Amino acid sequence: MKRKVDKIPVTRPIVATEALKRMWEIRIFEEMIQELFDAGELYGTMHLCIGQEATAVGGASSLKQTDWIVSTHRNHGHCIAKGTDIRSMFAEMLGKKTGTNEGKGGSMHIADLNIGNLGSNGIVGAGFPIAAGAALSAQMQNTDQVVLCYAGDGAVNEGSFHEALNLASIWKLPVIYLIENNQYGMSSSIEQMVNIDHLSQRGKSYGIEGITIDGNDLTEVSRTVAQAVEKARNGSGPTLIEALTYRHKGHSKSDKLLYRSEAECRDWQENNDPIVRLEKKLIQNGEIEANEIRQMEEVIRKEFADLLASVKHDSEPTVEDLWTHVYAEDTL
Repeated sequence: MKRKVDKIPVTRPIVATEALKRMWEIRIFEEMIQELFDAGELYGTMHLCIGQEATAVGGASSLKQTDWIVSTHRNHGHCIAKGTDIRSMFAEMLGKKTGTNEGKGGSMHIADLNIGNLGSNGIVGAGFPIAAGAALSAQMQNTDQVVLCYAGDGAVNEGSFHEALNLASIWKLPVIYLIENNQYGMSSSIEQMVNIDHLSQRGKSYGIEGITIDGNDLTEVSRTVAQAVEKARNGSGPTLIEALTYRHKGHSKSDKLLYRSEAECRDWQENNDPIVRLEKKLIQNGEIEANEIRQMEEVIRKEFADLLASVKHDSEPTVEDLWTHVYAEDTL
């Protein structure tokens, strides 16, 4: 079901051609991860974000490298959008020592503190209080940092959502909660899970501005988050943004998609794909030509294929590595 979105004024333009390249990087990475799993080379679970590239890239586009993001189990796009190294992500997927978390985190637990990626985890809604805590530390230390917390629509029914938003509102924390409403939790539609028209309405309960936007429109996501970032950075508190989008694949690798009609999936993929929409817009505006887009796509596919081929020769963690990163080092 497609619902109306709030219209907001333009505040900051995004370099759309660069954003398109990043969105294609996410799409191709996800396709390659799917191929690895199908070939039996990737173990564990995975949650693909194909179809949600605009929320990832548009959300991160207004952040500084020193700003933080908190992610979800569907995290690959968020990591790439924030700037996490692609090779290290491939390595983490394959459990290599050279991975972002030295091969011990896997698909759901990528973190990269060097570029402000505080990581993700498999607990639904766990990112809300983590984001609030990071925002509180930035506020107390007066660092000018903001936190962008990505979350799924199903997470807004967790207690952590309400507790975190309450504290964020009371203390006017520099945090933006970006809800990627892809219409379904694991197998239940959003209409079955809440009795309100927009998830953004929940912000009112805590005195937080709530906005619902078209999450497949890169420009709209970018300008909305840019406004929220500016608001958070100047001490005016948090914002709750609901971005309407759609995941093309299942909830996870085991999802057979029995709860969605083929017509619905086809409609979103053919008429509302965020990459296709942006490409059409750029071509119409004369900012890029179709052949340039295809060349860009080919270059990314070749580059990623080479990275993956080299990663497969990397070493794996040893038994001794099980004990690293378990306990905090004693610095006293």
